[in-house]
Amino acid sequence: MNKQKRIEIFTRLRDANPNPTTELNYASPFELLIAVILSAQATDVGVNKATAKLYPVANTPEKILALGVDGLKEYIKTIGLFNSKAENVIKTCRALIENHGGQVPDKREDLEALPGVGRKTANVVLNTAFGQPAMAVDTHIFRVSNRTGIAPGKNVVEVEKRLMRVVPKGFLLDAHHWLILHGRYTCTARKPKCGACIIEDLCEFKQKRDYME
Repeated sequence: MNKQKRIEIFTRLRDANPNPTTELNYASPFELLIAVILSAQATDVGVNKATAKLYPVANTPEKILALGVDGLKEYIKTIGLFNSKAENVIKTCRALIENHGGQVPDKREDLEALPGVGRKTANVVLNTAFGQPAMAVDTHIFRVSNRTGIAPGKNVVEVEKRLMRVVPKGFLLDAHHWLILHGRYTCTARKPKCGACIIEDLCEFKQKRDYME
């Protein structure tokens, strides 16, 4: 895919959604960090339901740490893998207090050192909480990048690095959100909505005619 085509793709995505953001509900970098940890193999809707009950009671490292693992589980037990997530969240809260004065760090290496925080979670926090260009490649972004030809790659790190290299600079900050939302609602896994897609004529997906309406 050439540069001009990418510019046109992201121009259309931007025009359709000028101020994209995560669908996770949060009011601070810490709330976002915890929500992203909880969102692994879970839906944003499910996480939001749990944090809507948790955050009014405990929305700082100190308050969640005070709940303890068992106390936290009561709030997040509707989320998949809640046992291991509760352990990681409590450990992360302790690490934030001991190593970062209770604040969420804005550097990748510090974030990835936190329990339960991998590269994707760190990228979401860096991008959404701190406004840093970063690409959190999940299943949606991986699929859209490969299917459309925007940034094909064999694994998530390969796709992430290529996106950081080829997405036009003016679109880089919000590209992660546009691609996730496009994959979640239009370029879906089993039956992409090619006929209703605003970038259909620019997309290089070979089978798109099969999904035209």
